[in-house]
Formats: sequence, structure tokens, C-alpha cells
Amino acid sequence: MNEPVSKKKIVFPDYKAHLIFWPLAVAGLALDLWSKWAAFDRLEEWETFPVIDGFMQIITALNDGAVWGSLSGKYYFLASVSIIAMVVIIVIFFFSGRQPRIFHIALGFLAAGIAGNLYDRIFNDGLVRDFIDVYYKDFHWPTFNVADICLCVGAGLLIISTFIIEMLDRKHAQQHK
Repeated sequence: MNEPVSKKKIVFPDYKAHLIFWPLAVAGLALDLWSKWAAFDRLEEWETFPVIDGFMQIITALNDGAVWGSLSGKYYFLASVSIIAMVVIIVIFFFSGRQPRIFHIALGFLAAGIAGNLYDRIFNDGLVRDFIDVYYKDFHWPTFNVADICLCVGAGLLIISTFIIEMLDRKHAQQHK
């Protein structure tokens, strides 16, 4: 006799998850677009504005690639990857159920970062506007923007949330032994 197959119930995120994800994604995107506008509106090309002398300055730079200029000139590919990533993030959010809040925060940051750089790729001839230059003496970290910060924070929080989820799963499994 066949045992009935148990179906896993799909659990959608609660309203609190929506109150975390959507405002964070929109605020991050707004901050990214505003900061890019402010930097590029006020500075001429290659003009610098010191923020912390010897460590950080604002400088306008246009990037037609991805991380550290990789995939330079691959506008359609990078825009396509960004669109797919955005869809994946939103789908993951809608099927995330009762994940820890840090997971929804991570997804909100990722959505903000993807949207900010995607906006530039679509509406700025495939060029992403970067303006934060961190340096020490002659060493300059690649110039970045608020969207890049959102992506890094989101990725970091996603890694942390993975450990938290794993810990909660182990605790739950031990309780049901």
C-alpha cells in the first residue's frame, strides 16, 4: 500500500517582511540615484572633492563593466544578468515564508543595489556612475557607488542569515527528536 505523499505548504512572507523589504529596496535605490546625481551634478570630469584627506574622496567615474571593470563593454549581457537577478530576488522574497528578518533585510539591500546599477545601465548608455574613491597614498580601491555598497551589505547579510537559518534548522530538528 502506498503512503500518501506529504505536500509542502507554500508560505508567503508576512506583512512585516513586506515592511522591511520594499521600503529598504526603494530607499536604497533613491539614495543611490540621489547620490549619483549629486556627485555628477556638482563635479566636473576628474575633479575631486576630499571627504577624508588621505583616505576618501568624491570623483566622477563611468564604468561600462562590472566588478573592477570586468566584462567591459558587455552592456546587453550585464543588463540582462541584472534583470534576471532582480526577478530572482523578488521571487525568492515572495516565497521566503517565515525566514529570519535578516534574510528579508539582505534581499532588500540586494534589490536596491541591483536596481540602482541597472537604472544606470538602461538610462546612462550602459555606463554605471561611480564616485566614491577610497585610497591610501598611491593605492586606489576601484571607485564605487551606493548601489555597490547595498550589494556588498546585502551579500554579507545573506551569508550571515544562512548561518542563522542553519542554526535554527538544527535547533528545530533537535527539538523534534
